[in-house]
Amino acid sequence: MKLGLRIFGCYLVIFFICFAYPVGWVLDTLRTRYLEGVEDPLVDQAHILAGMVGQMMAEDRFDPGRLYKTFEVIYKRPLDVQIYHLTKTVVDPAVYITDANGKVLFHSQDPAQIGENYTHWRDVGLTLNGDYGARTSLADATDPTSSVLFVGAPIMVDGRLAGVLSVAKPTTNINSFLKQAKPRIIQVVMLSGLLAVVLGYLVALWITRPIGRMTRYANAVSEGRHAVFPRLDRTEIGTMGRALQKMQKTLEGKAYVERYVQQLTHEVKSPLSAIRGSAELLEENVPPQRRKRFLTHIRTEANRIQNIVDRMLTLSALETKQQITKREKIRLADLVDEVIESKQPMLMAKDIDVAINVDKTKMLFGDAFWLRQAVANLFQNAIDFSRSQTEIAIRATSDGTFVRLQIENSGPPIPDYALEKIFDKFYSLKRPDSGRKSTGLGLNLVRQVALLHGGHVKLHNRPSGGVMAVLTLPIKNDPRVKRFSRPPMASQMK
Repeated sequence: MKLGLRIFGCYLVIFFICFAYPVGWVLDTLRTRYLEGVEDPLVDQAHILAGMVGQMMAEDRFDPGRLYKTFEVIYKRPLDVQIYHLTKTVVDPAVYITDANGKVLFHSQDPAQIGENYTHWRDVGLTLNGDYGARTSLADATDPTSSVLFVGAPIMVDGRLAGVLSVAKPTTNINSFLKQAKPRIIQVVMLSGLLAVVLGYLVALWITRPIGRMTRYANAVSEGRHAVFPRLDRTEIGTMGRALQKMQKTLEGKAYVERYVQQLTHEVKSPLSAIRGSAELLEENVPPQRRKRFLTHIRTEANRIQNIVDRMLTLSALETKQQITKREKIRLADLVDEVIESKQPMLMAKDIDVAINVDKTKMLFGDAFWLRQAVANLFQNAIDFSRSQTEIAIRATSDGTFVRLQIENSGPPIPDYALEKIFDKFYSLKRPDSGRKSTGLGLNLVRQVALLHGGHVKLHNRPSGGVMAVLTLPIKNDPRVKRFSRPPMASQMK
């Protein structure tokens, strides 16, 4: 399982454990919270009314008949009150009064209860014993939603308990509130949970994004592609990434030195052997003409060694670059003209014409020095493998994102056995006119320049004869432009 999914899964488990019980508890106890909210004002009402009735009894003004008339008027009074989403149309509390023995003296809604003994009801019995009396009873035994809340208060006359006054409040309004509140609570919880899941997933992606960058970087390095070290944060992941980069550079440096020493030793061995052989022959008594030829051979092989060393130094400087730091706007036509102008002596020597079809408006971004080196190497290859009195065609095409520079000659095709090796360092084919090989580093340098600029280079055998080199480079200096991976080591010529 990916780390991001694992973090996200753990987050979901923690979220469920931490919030499932609280949400369930809120929903289960919501009715109790509403009852508490109703019971509190009932206590106040009961004690206020009990105080008023106690005062009336002390002054011998208590008259149940007048109370009936008062409640009759209150119950019949039209009422239209909007309490949030609840419309209240009637006054529904009931009041009954008992004496000190629990016998009913007054009942606002059911006068037939007068004379009944209510001491078995908790609101009356507990209050007569000096405790807080309250109860909840069903108005209809067959309807569990018809509960009524009763709260009792003592009636005190001259410091003695004269009876109990109870206020009854139906909970039908509470049922209405619950009917509206529970779906809303569930809706809010579900929306919040969905938002938390989405945010948790985004956080998991945010946490693992540096790891993904490091993975892509490591894969690119292991596959031999040019890769820029990704931007990392300052967390432990960033610290680990920078440590891995340091280790990778150290290991690459060691391998780089070993590989170059081996390659350089292999390439220099042949000219050194030739120089040593010529020097040994010069120690003998040889004719002046042969001596001159041996000296010329020594100078030629020494120049060859110098050329190899210079080319390797240039290539190693390019290969150790992590990215192009100097990018400027370059007109492709001007770059091509400069390269052709520098090669005029060789073109004239072989009587080669150049057909140029490069739009003057085509621009690209990059390091002008390295791009000039790349185009010059491709053009030099085209000259080396062209026959005398032929033509080299240069044209440029664009798709809006990349520009493709094509250089075509009419020389011999690339042999099949060379297609898989043509990108290797020091691998070179014999020039058709001289039979000599080059250092075998030119096209390797072209490929490194192309990769550093986010492009690639390919060579193809033309069906009509000759070879076409295609150098593809991004037009814009945009980090979002897709970078090409290292192409297969085929269809290249040196």
